[in-house]
Amino acid sequence: MPSVPLGGYGPVGTPPGAPPTGSGGGGKGWLWGLGGAVVASAVWAGALFATGGFDGDEAKADLAGYRYMTNLCNPTDAQPFEDSGYRQKDDSGSTSNQHSSSESPTLDTMTCNIDFEPSDAVSNDYSSVWLYTSASLHKKTNPEPEFEAQYRAYENQETSSYSYKVSPVDGLGDEAYVVRQQTKSGSTTGAYVILAVRDGWMTYQSTWSEYVSSSSSTKAKTPDEATEMLKKSAKATLEKMKE
Repeated sequence: MPSVPLGGYGPVGTPPGAPPTGSGGGGKGWLWGLGGAVVASAVWAGALFATGGFDGDEAKADLAGYRYMTNLCNPTDAQPFEDSGYRQKDDSGSTSNQHSSSESPTLDTMTCNIDFEPSDAVSNDYSSVWLYTSASLHKKTNPEPEFEAQYRAYENQETSSYSYKVSPVDGLGDEAYVVRQQTKSGSTTGAYVILAVRDGWMTYQSTWSEYVSSSSSTKAKTPDEATEMLKKSAKATLEKMKE
């Protein structure tokens, strides 16, 4: 605790806490000094409580209005993908519209997986197209310090076939990044793109994965096209997660 100078309340050289010498009413100066110290200490303690300066005191989670939901597929907006020539596979499919969720005092997690197929695909075409979305509500730990680094780490992953490019995205949450997988062969048979958003202590990720066989009558979206679909979907999805 910072000391509060008491010299101004008595003659120079008065030991801290001792009543001033002289007239009988000098004790009032010591009481005023003590009162000043108590007030200053209370202000200092209040500031520490407000900023989390005491051990064990935790900052309040900023969930930015987002709420936990058991089925993330409900708010996930598929319209941008349907407008771009895809349809959701029939619910009888083994992996169509799967979702999961978990709620706890420290972290809420939600996921949704949607299988798509090109709207103009024919029976002998082979394609694997899915959108995987996840969201987390961090109740005890602020994800901000590590968020960018988590996705920048993709830049260090490179094989003989592909590499990754990470770029910031404007207009989504407090910060957002897109990770595009780039094939070194220039192949147009697939696209793999991740869009990550942090808004307060909420983190969101949507991943577009597409593979179309070279003999298929349809063509896969480019990474840039997939990015635009993900951005439109994320904007609408995040808004619905606050309703």
